[in-house]
Amino acid sequence: MHRYIIELAYKGTNYHGWQIQPNATTIQETLEKALSLKLQEQIKITGAGRTDTGVHAQFYIAHFDCSKIIDDKIIFGLNNILPKDIVIYKIEKTNNNFNARFDAISRTYKYYLTNKKSPFLTDTVSFINYEINIELLNKACEILYNYTDFTSFSKLHTDTKTNDCKIINAKWYLKNNIYIFEITADRFLRNMVRSIVGTMLDLNNNKINLTDFSRIIESKNRKNAGKSAKANGLFLTNIKYKEN
Repeated sequence: MHRYIIELAYKGTNYHGWQIQPNATTIQETLEKALSLKLQEQIKITGAGRTDTGVHAQFYIAHFDCSKIIDDKIIFGLNNILPKDIVIYKIEKTNNNFNARFDAISRTYKYYLTNKKSPFLTDTVSFINYEINIELLNKACEILYNYTDFTSFSKLHTDTKTNDCKIINAKWYLKNNIYIFEITADRFLRNMVRSIVGTMLDLNNNKINLTDFSRIIESKNRKNAGKSAKANGLFLTNIKYKEN
């Protein structure tokens, strides 16, 4: 058997996230069906991590095992049978010990918001009807670096062993009338980025202050944080691995 690394992207609007689940269409299931059909053997894929319903990935890594040698013609054929909202960029043979999930050392997400209505951004940018105070929210980003336990921003009743994450980078900026929140960490909890964004929007709208933001994190209680921001504005944009 050969182990392959697959680089892909997807628009998550029509899917119930990455991971296979009963009675729902997911990215993982769709890819496994296409690969199994094209390669004429049962293929199981391991992804770099979960993305929730409606969340997108500009850059995603997965791995799978296969007995066949794969070339660029197979990639072309796979893209022909996959739905238009999933694309494979690259499939390469890799070390048999490589694991797309556990070998990742960091992941980067971006959340997009705008107060300029556009029919072309409906599925990929979250619409708001107010201005964003970038300076204030970047002060909140600085607060994130002081903590590692982000239970307050985690979906309840998950099966994770720890809620500790190391925030490597977090910032807000404006580009082409779109407000962007960018965050990189060694790992993320379920719903973490959207919970952070939702709480920061409460800060932006004077529902809480910077001291409250710190206290919310320290409380380790999801009920104290803001509502999760909508899924349509969230993108997984990068995953980094060790050089080998």
